[in-house]
Amino acid sequence: QVQLVESGGGSVQAGGSLRLSCAASGSTSSSNCMMWFRQAPGKVREGVASIYIGPGRTSYADSVKDRFAISRDNAKNTVYLQMNTLKPEDSAVYYCAAGRCGGWFPSLAQTLVNVWGQGTQVTVSS
Repeated sequence: QVQLVESGGGSVQAGGSLRLSCAASGSTSSSNCMMWFRQAPGKVREGVASIYIGPGRTSYADSVKDRFAISRDNAKNTVYLQMNTLKPEDSAVYYCAAGRCGGWFPSLAQTLVNVWGQGTQVTVSS
């Protein structure tokens, strides 16, 4: 069973940047994509970005497109989420997830997730 450990969260002022990391350990053979989700207090968890482990194709939520970038280092079994031009509304707990995606571009659907990380807090102040 794969385990996912996120790191890199913290507090930043609006307009700043953070990079989240998600290190995977164990077998990832049941997953072909990695995803980032976030959940703010009182809101539903939403998909932020996803990437196919092999081909590297990506998908983004409209709210983060052109500001966030997901990438992977397969040699290190690590996925990254570079977050730029952060806004207060980006504040949330960010979760890394592994899943089985289909389609040309990887999905952001929670129903495809088979493993979740524990989450890391991101706080953006105005």
